[in-house]
Amino acid sequence: MHAVIAIDGPSGAGKGTVARAVAAALGYRHVDTGAMYRAVAWRALQLGLDLDDEEAVLRVSREAAFELDGSRVSIDGADVSAAIRTAEIDRAVTPVARQARVRAELVARQRAMADDGPVVMEGRDIGTVVFPDAPVKIYLDALPEERARRRANDPAHSASATQALEEIAQAMARRDDHDRTRQASPLSVAPDALVIDTTRLSVAEVVERVMAAVGARGLVAAPLAVHERRRP
Repeated sequence: MHAVIAIDGPSGAGKGTVARAVAAALGYRHVDTGAMYRAVAWRALQLGLDLDDEEAVLRVSREAAFELDGSRVSIDGADVSAAIRTAEIDRAVTPVARQARVRAELVARQRAMADDGPVVMEGRDIGTVVFPDAPVKIYLDALPEERARRRANDPAHSASATQALEEIAQAMARRDDHDRTRQASPLSVAPDALVIDTTRLSVAEVVERVMAAVGARGLVAAPLAVHERRRP
């Protein structure tokens, strides 16, 4: 297994922005694991499946061909980068993400990604379940109202264009509750994670703190050859 930087936290805490910046600075691959669950939910809906049918959803996750390349996400050849950032998928991903066998399948895939080169992986269970031995574990958080404001202003999330701030905050609170109380890989802080409250910090300040943690553990930028051969 190559070097892994695990970044966890709830929606709107800044995981994606920070993970992309850290990955770019180090020449590591960036993997958004939440996008994988969203893509599975999207594919299951396209197939007309019952999202509570774990066997059916598991079949989708086992057979799916994923491509994760920066902000681009595709499943079975379909570019779903925008399609998975909607209110419909916000709701659909919850039953998918709580299914233990679906999580086990995707966790196995996520672990295999670290065999191809160093990675910055973001999600909700990276430091606790996917890579509990990761040398760098970061947990990002922010006040609920700030996280809702960020989601509302996120151009990549089409749901924000039609939802009021209060509605977004309520939806995020429901998702937080589901994530923290599900039996399979609940959202929690790894005991050895560096917790950063991003509420009043700029992206640059958060990235600086993460990079300091990376340097403290002796991780270095990926050699050019590794950077060039990174592929989903």
